[in-house]
Amino acid sequence: MIKSVVNVVLVVAALVTLSTPALAQWGDLTGKFVYDGKAPAPTKIDVTKDVEVCGKFPLVDESLLVGEDGGLANIVVYVRSRNVKVHPDYDALKDEKAILDNNGCRFQPHVLPVWIEQTMELHNSDPVPHNSNIAPLGDKAVNPLLPPMGMLDHTFRRKQTYPVPVSCNIHPWMKGYVLPAENPYVAVTAEDGSFTLKNLPAGKELEFHAWHEKSGNVDPTGAGVPKGWSKGRFKLKIAEGANDLGTIKLAPKLFEK
Repeated sequence: MIKSVVNVVLVVAALVTLSTPALAQWGDLTGKFVYDGKAPAPTKIDVTKDVEVCGKFPLVDESLLVGEDGGLANIVVYVRSRNVKVHPDYDALKDEKAILDNNGCRFQPHVLPVWIEQTMELHNSDPVPHNSNIAPLGDKAVNPLLPPMGMLDHTFRRKQTYPVPVSCNIHPWMKGYVLPAENPYVAVTAEDGSFTLKNLPAGKELEFHAWHEKSGNVDPTGAGVPKGWSKGRFKLKIAEGANDLGTIKLAPKLFEK
């Protein structure tokens, strides 16, 4: 009886030993981008089409959105490295559609990450027709006319190095971006400028890319910036658990291009 109990204890201990490293082989990367200057007020959109519908919405130019505390929205941070090990939690994402909605006479979200293992759904929630014109490099273009409550599924065949513009030819102020990516490690900064990339493979150096529609490649200056950050790219060895870039300040001149 004592021998059996000892064997059970040894088996449990072995399972704990094997499982603990497996659970600890991943890390999260966080950070926050801020506009290092006086925040410009967004320009109000001059609605010239379907005014009776689109004119009801408080539409502004979304190419540069700065929050009250200087946080920069819609900066895309993504893993540029190839053949990256993907955490098993992302398997469920393959069955979830990435939805780009024409909603309120604007694209929602303004920037949409799409893992190429996913299907993208183009949707129209408005009572007027829209089109979603997307022309990725080296891949099939898509430009459906979507009636009210219409939708269309689309699958990208190739990853893209940079986000791809999306436009509505019917309503010329409507602009957005999609990023068909090789892996699911893509984050878009929130209104406060913060982002999180969860469950990155730890222990290996990864190359990241930071991009914004107004500046193109995002290149910060000042203390605390990872060494070698250039042309929007930086390399970082991810540690197990939390990894924080802190607050990353971006000069206003970066967005004057």
